[in-house]
Amino acid sequence: MHINIKSTNMELTQAIKDYVFEKVDSLEKFFDNAQQADVEIGKTTRHHQKGDVFFCEINLSVPRTLLRAREEMDDLYKAINKAKDRMQRELKKYKGKNNL
Repeated sequence: MHINIKSTNMELTQAIKDYVFEKVDSLEKFFDNAQQADVEIGKTTRHHQKGDVFFCEINLSVPRTLLRAREEMDDLYKAINKAKDRMQRELKKYKGKNNL
C-alpha cells in the first residue's frame, strides 16, 4: 500500500511521519487489498484560545470505493490513534458488506 502524508499548519517531523506510517500500515492486516492511503494531519486553526486542536484524516482507496476517517483531539498522537481505530471499523464494515 502506498501512503501519502500531508501536514497543515504545522511542521511534519520524521517522528510524526514514522508514527503515521506505523499506524496506517497496521491497517493492512485488516484488509490487504488497499491501494493507497492519503493521510492529512495538522492543526485546525492557528488561534484557539485554549491550546491547540489537532486533526488526522485518513482516506483509504479500496476496490470500488474510498473510505474516510477523521478525528480531532487535543493531542496529535491521540488524533492519529482515533482515526486509525475509526478506519479499522470502516474496513470491517466494508468487508462485511462486500463479503470479502
